[in-house]
Amino acid sequence: MNYNLLKDKKGIIFGALDSNSIAWKVAERCHEEGASLILSNNRLALRLGEIYKLSEKINASVIPADVSDVSDIENLMAEAKKEFGGIDFILHSVGMSPNVRKNIPYPEIKYDNFVKTLDVSAISFHKILQVAWDMDILNERASVLALSYIAAQKTFASYSDMAQAKALLESIARSFGYHYGLRKGVRINTISQSPTKTTAGSGVKGFSAFYNYANAMSPIGNADADDCADVCVMMFSDLSKKITMQNLFVDGGFSSMGISEKLFEFYLEKDK
Repeated sequence: MNYNLLKDKKGIIFGALDSNSIAWKVAERCHEEGASLILSNNRLALRLGEIYKLSEKINASVIPADVSDVSDIENLMAEAKKEFGGIDFILHSVGMSPNVRKNIPYPEIKYDNFVKTLDVSAISFHKILQVAWDMDILNERASVLALSYIAAQKTFASYSDMAQAKALLESIARSFGYHYGLRKGVRINTISQSPTKTTAGSGVKGFSAFYNYANAMSPIGNADADDCADVCVMMFSDLSKKITMQNLFVDGGFSSMGISEKLFEFYLEKDK
């Protein structure tokens, strides 16, 4: 059901890769709720060709940008300003760890890789916000979101240096949220999503174990990409006009659990 929550709003979605990605689902839902969009990803992702199917479906422009490159972000924002004038919302759905991709154990991670992880997965969020600040492209009471994960607060062994990236991402949201709130009433938040069956997420070692464990722990089960998209729409809308500098858990209750009966009974059975 559509409510026109984003009627006449303009937004930028970073990170839509294919139809399995959260950013893709968010773009679809924003379009359904009346928003006009610009889609952006790096040039390698664009060469896969999937994003152009989405852009055609929702009548959105596609502008390439490497989020670790300030000049790319500046070009994107300049194009967005030409097309829309001002921007009402931004989604940062970007994450990458060379250490995770190469299955390098955490005590042995390569520091050049670590710096790349932090730059692409977290510092890029600051770069986007700073360029938007310098170009004054965000409208009054705009809303900015970045996708995080509970590994920012708790240890997940195979999540490696992405845990530090997500912790930094959430800290940037709080710090920039203060300054942007004072300046223009702009809201900046993060969403800590359940393990989600995306192309990127499935590349994490032991993803199935992550997914199944969280699903067994969560009273109402894992949130999927569509659930996350619904929350993003709400956060981009005027319904969330006083929510800022928060990390919102969209995880079926996982973050509040110790142990569930389902897991307790499973281990009881194993002990017999």
